[in-house]
Amino acid sequence: MLKTQVNDIDLAYEDRGKGDVLVLLHGLGSTKKDWDAQVPFFSKTHRVITVDLRGHGESSKPRDAYSVELMTEDIKQLLDQLNIKKATIIGFSMGGAVAFEMAAQHPEYLDNLVIVNSGPDFNNMGEIGEDLLKSRTTFLENKGLDALSKEISFNMFPEDHQTELRNEFEIRCKNNDYNAYYKSFVTLMAWGLGDRIKEITTRTLVIASDMDYTPVAFKEEYINRMQNATLAVIKNSRHGVVLDQPDAFNLELQKFLKA
Repeated sequence: MLKTQVNDIDLAYEDRGKGDVLVLLHGLGSTKKDWDAQVPFFSKTHRVITVDLRGHGESSKPRDAYSVELMTEDIKQLLDQLNIKKATIIGFSMGGAVAFEMAAQHPEYLDNLVIVNSGPDFNNMGEIGEDLLKSRTTFLENKGLDALSKEISFNMFPEDHQTELRNEFEIRCKNNDYNAYYKSFVTLMAWGLGDRIKEITTRTLVIASDMDYTPVAFKEEYINRMQNATLAVIKNSRHGVVLDQPDAFNLELQKFLKA
């Protein structure tokens, strides 16, 4: 594991392989270990950088400095420090929001954009978003992070054969700093691209699970507002597609990168 200072925090990351650069951004409450099935596969042909976003894993956990915009600036500064001029930015869940913001603010850094079970407007998801914000904050405040981690992990990996995945994800989630998790979640739910999505010209792949929290139709709707985006749907998968269907995910991403 490596660390560097960006934006007044220490950012933890790993850097494997050589070639065109892939930057992999994890989901809320997790770490760069989300990508353990992708790093060995893609580092044979690419330079793969996985990052612990601020407030997560081995990166700094500031008291109040949380937002998608700050996380995006962290990634930009990391790329600058590593002298990386172009990269494919791949964001899962909350990481997808950071990837979207990077494409909107700093398109010159992107070769490609890959969005995984995420969306461009967490602040405009209608009843789904309102219910999620209310239920999760209430759950956190009343029952704590340990109980929430157990519920989230079970919802992501409910099958009998997914016990190991479930337990590992639950441990990662439980290990979060409560304040960092809470503020990352609340600021994520306040973020949205709005009409800026129409201005993104970067070649984009959206990967959706057939059993994600938001339906495939949700992804189809925002893809239709983009200039250069395509959709791949992975079957028999829930929100954590990079974990529950890693082989199918890797093949879809590989196909996109080779096209």
